[in-house]
Amino acid sequence: MTQIDFWYSIGSTYSYLTVMRLADIERESGVTFRWRPFNVRHIMTEQNNIPFKGKPVKTAYMWRDIERRADRYGLAPRFPVPYPLPELVFANLVATVGVEEGWVEEYSRTTYRRWFEGGEPAGEEPNISASLKEIGQDSRAVLATARSDRIADALSAATAEAMEIGVFGSPTFVVGGELFWGDDRLDDALDWVTRRGPGRE
Repeated sequence: MTQIDFWYSIGSTYSYLTVMRLADIERESGVTFRWRPFNVRHIMTEQNNIPFKGKPVKTAYMWRDIERRADRYGLAPRFPVPYPLPELVFANLVATVGVEEGWVEEYSRTTYRRWFEGGEPAGEEPNISASLKEIGQDSRAVLATARSDRIADALSAATAEAMEIGVFGSPTFVVGGELFWGDDRLDDALDWVTRRGPGRE
């Protein structure tokens, strides 16, 4: 089955639009997605790329753009959404545990829903424990694992891999060495993989 690597960082605003609809897209397209959480804040700092800090006009546009796109997708965010996320890194450490244990997709979707639709910042309480409980995980055990050096190293390694292949923002879709950045490029990634996939002329 054809697969796309879905590089995302919990804390990215536009990734909400992708995370909340990716399961439906997977069912409809027959394409599978490999969820790859990483620390986008580290990459942006390394590249001196801080897109919204000190840019109120651009920030206002971002929220209105997300609102319009969410309406098209049948999503229901409640504005204002808490942003930025102080605990972006920890939210992605938990997602990294989810990759290892097989529940990263459910966690990501639940924590984004609570963040965007319930006003609970991801990576903090009550969001984090409630999200884990909702998907049937032992929050105490998961949080202990997320704080381990092993998981910190795994997230760092994923972030380094993302940088190495040219990922600079979230969400990014990677297939056959081709990168497609942004929720609005998901259709392009699907088109590439279904019509011009790896090894095709």
